[in-house]
Amino acid sequence: MHWLSKSKYIRGLQCDRALWLDVHAPSLARYTREQMRRFDAGRSFERSFKDRFPDAIDVSARLGRSVDQYPEFTGRALDQPGPTVLFEAGFLFDGVLVLADVVCRRPDGRLDIFEVKSGSVLSDTYRRDAALQHYVIAHCRPVASFSVVHSDGAGGFVEVDLTADLAAESDAVARNIALMREVAFATAEPDTPTGAHCLAPYACPYQGHCRQGVRQLSLF
Repeated sequence: MHWLSKSKYIRGLQCDRALWLDVHAPSLARYTREQMRRFDAGRSFERSFKDRFPDAIDVSARLGRSVDQYPEFTGRALDQPGPTVLFEAGFLFDGVLVLADVVCRRPDGRLDIFEVKSGSVLSDTYRRDAALQHYVIAHCRPVASFSVVHSDGAGGFVEVDLTADLAAESDAVARNIALMREVAFATAEPDTPTGAHCLAPYACPYQGHCRQGVRQLSLF
């Protein structure tokens, strides 16, 4: 069973209180229509890139919401001889689960990973997301390359190979995970005050909960 995912990791980098709520009280999250629209746009962009791999095995289509079963299914698929392409391949290390958008297995067993993002700029958040994935996957299988795919702003794709950069982030990712473990398994909700971090890099869905009893004028 996992306790940390990509989304929780990014949330934890933004705010420890948001991470705790993600673990203990996710029903308190409230998303705006604009946020939902962006989620849909991201999924659509991801699907358009995946169309390049018509013979891929979609793990999510096989297992649905049973995400803790993804790593075992992924392992069996990658143990088969010859090239293999997987969508939403699951990898689990030390309780941290990541689902990689596109994983291509080379004949020698090494993996080429593609993380698809709909934004037109390779943001720091995209890099941090990819760094966590590389950390987990590299502890499970040999990684040949790891690329972030983002929009070129005109309907096309830009592939950026970050393999070396992500490998260099391994120690930093391990430290972040250790700190987040303490937050996630704490019995009490952190009393982190609201502030500018509630909006960057993403608008936090727990703002309504955290603002209860706080005078609006004092927030920002």
